[in-house]
Amino acid sequence: MYRIGIDLGGTNIAIGIVTDEGKLVKKKSVPTLAKERTGEEIVEVMVKESLSLIKEEGLKENDIRSIGIGSPGVTDPANGVLVHTVNLPFLHTPFRKIFEKYTKIPMYLNNDANCAALGEIVSGGAAGYKNCVMITLGTGVGGGIIVDGKIVTGFNGAAGEVGHMVIHAGGELCNCGRRGCYERYASATALIQFTRAAAEKHPESIINKLCEGDLNKISAKTPFEAKRAGDLVAAEIIENYIHDLGDGILNFMSIFQPEVILVGGGVSYEGDYLFNPLREYVIKNAFATEYIPQAKILPATLGNDAGIIGAAMLDE
Repeated sequence: MYRIGIDLGGTNIAIGIVTDEGKLVKKKSVPTLAKERTGEEIVEVMVKESLSLIKEEGLKENDIRSIGIGSPGVTDPANGVLVHTVNLPFLHTPFRKIFEKYTKIPMYLNNDANCAALGEIVSGGAAGYKNCVMITLGTGVGGGIIVDGKIVTGFNGAAGEVGHMVIHAGGELCNCGRRGCYERYASATALIQFTRAAAEKHPESIINKLCEGDLNKISAKTPFEAKRAGDLVAAEIIENYIHDLGDGILNFMSIFQPEVILVGGGVSYEGDYLFNPLREYVIKNAFATEYIPQAKILPATLGNDAGIIGAAMLDE
């Protein structure tokens, strides 16, 4: 048997055929066209493109166990309803009812970050484990929580918004309206902002040479490159960043005590240069670190396929 996984994005809709073991065997991508289509029209595109992919692979609908969708925003998994999204035209949109107009294949829905975490625990960086917290360091900080192999959604479907946990009371203003949120310190966006501020304050820094004096050219890679070149300003930026990133991870460990903390997103591509000092900081500050086993801190491995695979594995 096979499954269909759909990763709904603001720009593209990625659809894949996945085995019961979590192996992605075929995928395609079509534009979302969120400004030109209504929410219902986007859902209709998803179901029609899924059925088309099934036929293209020489399969029949009864070869497909389920269709799972990972979407941004707040979902109602029990009823298959997308409650609300910020950048897509959905508000209490009944995905399941729309799908049922076209197919008898069972359809499941959950948040896209949750699906990515599930994908990683099925066949990615956390394969073989049942308890995991995954954080993704990008524009914001996304995340998903897996306990006993199941996504933690909360009673209202909105659990797992790890980026909006406050780590600095009264700190930087977040887009959510609160101050000091995790994503204002641990996201790639935050790292870029702190690096630009430091470069402006310290014109002698190697950071300014790397960006050729144009602060808009600074990326999340820039401070790591400058630190490797021996820049002390960059070294301080990275140290502060790792402490903030690590403090959030320590909170997740204290609450959930997962077997694995997965870190994904572009910043994670720094590899050991990020992970080694991060692990050192976390182990040094973890609760009862001398007496109980501690979570492994590992990189996510599935990249953009995590959401497709995780969505395909939804079954409730």
